[in-house]
Amino acid sequence: MVAPVVLVIGVIIGIPLVRGVYLSLTDANEANVERSIGMNHLPATYHFTGLDNYRAVLADGVFWDRLGWTVVWTVGCVSLTFLTALALANLLNRRMRGRTFYRLALILPWAIPAFVSVFTWRMLYNEKNGILNKLLSGGGLDAVPWLNDPTWAKLSVIAVNVWLGVPFMLVALLGGLQSIPGELYEAAEMDGAGAWQRFRHITVPGLRAVSGTVILLSTIWTFNMFPVIFLLTRGGPGDATEILVTYAYRLSFVDSPRNFSASATWGMVILAVLALVAVGYRRALRKQGEVW
Repeated sequence: MVAPVVLVIGVIIGIPLVRGVYLSLTDANEANVERSIGMNHLPATYHFTGLDNYRAVLADGVFWDRLGWTVVWTVGCVSLTFLTALALANLLNRRMRGRTFYRLALILPWAIPAFVSVFTWRMLYNEKNGILNKLLSGGGLDAVPWLNDPTWAKLSVIAVNVWLGVPFMLVALLGGLQSIPGELYEAAEMDGAGAWQRFRHITVPGLRAVSGTVILLSTIWTFNMFPVIFLLTRGGPGDATEILVTYAYRLSFVDSPRNFSASATWGMVILAVLALVAVGYRRALRKQGEVW
């Protein structure tokens, strides 16, 4: 019964994973892999190097710099996304005119392909012709170098990722809010509990299971979020917004000569970090009384 699924996973995930592990233990690069030049076929000449690549990565200050920014990027995006989605979910959970329209409007960013959204934001951030700076100049303010200044670039990519991530959390939290019995709020209000007390003692505990799941999922996705960084800034200006996954891509597809072994090593290190996050996810689900 499970053989077809195991076979598909083995082909789609297992083979590339094994290949990546193998390459990370070699010195493979653009000059020594198997390749064809015209009519000439050159065999692979790279060698097994053991854990040398891992030692080099962990001893490299570039890795720790990228890891530091990746952690800041992840924590900042997930925190702002969760708080924004929680506020919007509470607003949309109330009876109001046009509530269905507002729900559809807020979910719209989730329906648009990520690359389309990122390219749209890139045009908005354009320093000379972008709408944002046009609005600022109309108010007598100087143009902001959104993507050309390291600090502004970091804030800009976080803002875009939050915009893309809010719909998912909004839907999940709104579903959690609607599962909380309304009788609890009515009883608390009759007992004299204020809005903050109802939120603290009913809403927050009622959303604990959903919140833990969406925060951990969002952490995994954001940590490994390639499109926003690469399509918006390509890791720039300089390397200010480069995260681990975009740097691994750069080693294998951008820099010359392409270093396949180093890129594979970075990929394996990223996988190890995400595996630790997955362990935390599993433990969180166990604390919630769920099975994973």
